[in-house]
Amino acid sequence: MARIIKKSVAPIYAVGAVWLAWALLLPLYRPVHYVLAAAASLAVYLVGRYAIWKDRVILTGEQEPVGGKAAKETKEEPAPQKSKKTGDPELDALVEEKEKALGEMRRLNEAIRDEKLSRQIDHLEEVTGKIIDYVVAHPEKKPQIRKFLNYYLPTTLKLLNAYDRMDSAGVSGTNIDGTMGKIETMMDTIVTAFDRQLDALFGDEALDISTDITVLEQMLAGEGLSGQQMQSGM
Repeated sequence: MARIIKKSVAPIYAVGAVWLAWALLLPLYRPVHYVLAAAASLAVYLVGRYAIWKDRVILTGEQEPVGGKAAKETKEEPAPQKSKKTGDPELDALVEEKEKALGEMRRLNEAIRDEKLSRQIDHLEEVTGKIIDYVVAHPEKKPQIRKFLNYYLPTTLKLLNAYDRMDSAGVSGTNIDGTMGKIETMMDTIVTAFDRQLDALFGDEALDISTDITVLEQMLAGEGLSGQQMQSGM
């Protein structure tokens, strides 16, 4: 809790009243008169400040920092870090396209109130980032996501923008409700499609690993080192 000290101005007015009363009722034409008036006003000020009109302490819900001044505790989300340049113009353009798409998804996610749709947008944002990051690391895979970049991704953003506009209209009608319902149903298919697109990028790697496993199994079997042969020999 932060403390705010509020001082009363009444003691100052009291000092002014002392000087006024002194000028009206008592002599004020010699230096000693001014000294006595100043002493009286000082006494009135001290009594008023510390005995009659004391300082008020107000407690607030704000957090008081080490320096003593009350400050509101604000929580700011860290700004998304921009990806580093690759040096390849095509890959840099791909990274820039990813950042724009993810930024648009975040904006739509904040605007759209439907919880299920919001979770799906979160998932699409994550998968989209992984798809493009994988292609940046493996540029030879870029032709494999051409349709994803040129149609699937922009069309998905178009549908979500349409949903946001209709949802913001704040009215119910055949066209609005029907279209929003179709988009909500289509999102299930879109999420599956994005997942499969990411999975397809690992096709060659999965095939290579499967081949390595097959060759390794054959070599171990030929040397009598496979698990089944060792167990049967015991």
